Amino acid sequence: MTGVLAYRLPLRNRFRGITVREGVLLRGPAGWAEWSPFAEYAFPETGAWWRAAWEAANVGFPAPVRDRVPVNVTVPAVDAATAHRLVATSSCTTAKVKVAERGQAFAEDLDRVEAVRDALGPSGRVRVDVNGGWQVDEAVVKLTELSRFGLEYAEQPCATAEDLAELRVRLARGGVDVLIAADESIRRQGDPERVVALDAADIAVLKVQPLGGVRRCLELAERLGLPVVVSSALESSVGLAAGVALAAALPELPYACGLNTAAMFAADVTADPLVAVDGAIAVRPVTVDADGWQAGPEATRRWLARLDELPAELRRTGE
Repeated sequence: MTGVLAYRLPLRNRFRGITVREGVLLRGPAGWAEWSPFAEYAFPETGAWWRAAWEAANVGFPAPVRDRVPVNVTVPAVDAATAHRLVATSSCTTAKVKVAERGQAFAEDLDRVEAVRDALGPSGRVRVDVNGGWQVDEAVVKLTELSRFGLEYAEQPCATAEDLAELRVRLARGGVDVLIAADESIRRQGDPERVVALDAADIAVLKVQPLGGVRRCLELAERLGLPVVVSSALESSVGLAAGVALAAALPELPYACGLNTAAMFAADVTADPLVAVDGAIAVRPVTVDADGWQAGPEATRRWLARLDELPAELRRTGE
């Protein structure tokens, strides 16, 4: 593989607490790859992200069964007017709305989701992403309130699989028809099958880098036996290509995927970013050819130091 190239991409709106996304690109015999674990992640968690990059650079992706992947527009924790505009100009008929942002009131969440529903119209699909931010009692109350907007599902409303399982029971008993999707409970808690064993979710959210690559995700999807939504880890278009490859290779894809996040950047590492056209992203390789994305020497040194924290054998073989 070629030497790593550090990137630095500004976001149009604050998301996941950051305004700039960083990572590194590398190139192998199979094409371009990305390694971009978030700053708070350390080994062994960052090792899964490296396995995904190694696969993309050295092995490539499985054969697709579809040539386009339907996607949602992602709405950060912005004001209602901005949320309406983002959705109305997106070409997507599904929107994922961030709620439970630290420092914001629930009234702001309600206004944001209402604006998104208005922008999509009655036939559009609205899902909310809580990132584990609510306790069970709180989730029951808030999802009951949000259900009036016709939610497609709520992503990780509570932090643990046990809490998700309890929440599903309580929502059902209360007659609240909101599906539950598991994200962090699958990719960060070390036992994804526990979500199924506890009957804690209706949908599995899979992200290629955190789960170790496209093939590992395909194997996990088969083991879990749940409908799958493929989402990004807020990557550049190079990293998104792996997510698109996973979505394209799944035997069934009943839900729009969270892969339209290149639209959230003010710049990208390619002049032809992977963004939605008519609500879908085409399955295609990405060529790194744009200018202005390169990180400076300090950021490059920081990323090289993080790479040095990985075991030499893992770096060399991907295992």
